[in-house]
Amino acid sequence: MNCSEIRFSRHAIQRMFERKIEQSDVNEVLQNGITIEEYLDDIPFPSRLLLGWSGKRPLHVVIAQDPMSSLCVVITTYIPEVTFWENDFKRRLSP
Repeated sequence: MNCSEIRFSRHAIQRMFERKIEQSDVNEVLQNGITIEEYLDDIPFPSRLLLGWSGKRPLHVVIAQDPMSSLCVVITTYIPEVTFWENDFKRRLSP
């Protein structure tokens, strides 16, 4: 992603701490991850779900980006569970 600045929401920081996800892991996903879902109607900025890897561990990052300034805000991050995602962690399993 092309971000002019990256900020972390309070929620993201709490979840990173609880889930033992490092800022360097999130930065890696932002640089090399792929967009697997887009939420264009999110407020205040459009957001997307990225998939990347921290070593062999899959990692999802939800990030919102201000289209005017390219400021990026990390909303949350988590390790996707196989019970909710297909094996490639790119698509949700049907209920």
